[in-house]
Amino acid sequence: MMDRLQAATRTDGRNRSTLIRLIISALLMFGFGYALVPFYEKLCQVLDVNNLNKQENPLPLNTQIDRSRSVSIEFDANLHRLPWNFKPVTGSLTVHPGEVVTVEYEVSNTRGNAVTGQAIPSYTPMVAMEHFQKLECFCFKQQTLAAGEVRRMPVAFLVSPSLPKDIHTITLSYTFFEVPGATAATAAAKPAEGG
Repeated sequence: MMDRLQAATRTDGRNRSTLIRLIISALLMFGFGYALVPFYEKLCQVLDVNNLNKQENPLPLNTQIDRSRSVSIEFDANLHRLPWNFKPVTGSLTVHPGEVVTVEYEVSNTRGNAVTGQAIPSYTPMVAMEHFQKLECFCFKQQTLAAGEVRRMPVAFLVSPSLPKDIHTITLSYTFFEVPGATAATAAAKPAEGG
């Protein structure tokens, strides 16, 4: 009987010890998971990757126009498997850094039904992307064009005065991609909005 009592006491002690270890492990895992979010944000900030604190369209910090130099801006338009015609209304122009400029792109849907597309910008040279601030752009959201619709879409931008002085030409290129399934969803949502 005494052996059973001692064995039960030892088992209770081991069970209690295991329970305490499990509780401590669970608390440590919870704490680690909780600490991962600020750690990830700090890591992204330090590496400047996936920076969650960046504004999507930051306001220009310096609205001073640098009239001492000019930058040539070239505009390009491309389509990727999209039944549209797409072109810049103005092929190129010269701007002063800090000057707000608006240009337009023209797009038309050649398909017999509505199509939704998304424009993705690219810059040459790539370093220009950091100094090219779009204030208004059709690339900020998807565009749905009805069958045969022609539309002019504005792009308002400025080139930051902090653009390196050795850059004299920037090419702004847009590629429009079709957004599969988006047109059907947009068409289905429109009657609900009207009713």
